[in-house]
Amino acid sequence: MNTTKLYEFNVICKKNEEYQAIDIVCNSSDASYQILKRIFDKVSINIKEYFFALYVSNSNQIIGYSMLSMGGMAGTVVDIRILFREAILANATAIIIAHNHPSGKLTPSEADKKLTQKIKDASLFLDIKLLDHLIISEYGYFSFLDEAFL
Repeated sequence: MNTTKLYEFNVICKKNEEYQAIDIVCNSSDASYQILKRIFDKVSINIKEYFFALYVSNSNQIIGYSMLSMGGMAGTVVDIRILFREAILANATAIIIAHNHPSGKLTPSEADKKLTQKIKDASLFLDIKLLDHLIISEYGYFSFLDEAFL
């Protein structure tokens, strides 16, 4: 007899008290940066590269965030399927993605540009809008939207 294992998946949603009393609306790259800066302060921004996503509602309110990967000094790997799985589970209609450059340089690499395009293509297919991609450092940020890369 052939048997198949089935797995039950549970989604856990927990309130982050730090943001509870704030009505978080993202209507500009600077507003996104202010939120992301607080999230990135919790990690070693100058030591490792991290990739985060903000999940956004129809009214541009941030409804959640997650760290999708943690890499080394020179890069990190992002699984686009996990990014969009999280967005779907959050009932997000849009996403803002961000990663840091431990070097402090805010110029996007070719790999950054290719990943952004790949995520944008997937977002169109899934009808989950990619609002922006920010590169964060302790010195500031680079917005793909503001610089017409999106």
